Amino acid sequence: MTVARILAEKGRTVVTVQPDRSLADAIHLLAEKGIGALVVTDAAQSVLGILSERDIMRALASLGAGAMDAPIASHMTANVTTCRRDTTIEEVMHLMTEGRFRHVPVCEEGKLAGLVSIGDAVKRRIATVEAEHQAMRDYITMA
Repeated sequence: MTVARILAEKGRTVVTVQPDRSLADAIHLLAEKGIGALVVTDAAQSVLGILSERDIMRALASLGAGAMDAPIASHMTANVTTCRRDTTIEEVMHLMTEGRFRHVPVCEEGKLAGLVSIGDAVKRRIATVEAEHQAMRDYITMA
């Protein structure tokens, strides 16, 4: 299964934020949407970075309450690992495991095309394993 299939099932909507907004704005947006990361984009929807709950915690640990007024750009992860629609679930899971992150923006032609979370990848991988398991059971009972 590929990222394209995940996006077809869950949709391609991604909550984005501009780099000049404050960390306080980002926290409110994360809470409002019930999500763990925001993709930081420019007006052309090019990925500039990603801001996760972990990034916010680091900012608060180093700056205290003063971090709330800081721009997102100063605390986001700027070196973002992305994938394409033809990337497999196994490849995405490997990227996440090696990089120790839970969200991977999907880019096509330099533009944001979706977002895959570890939950998305695991959910689809478990469904595949369960289907294979059921097929094996059916094969064994028929033999």
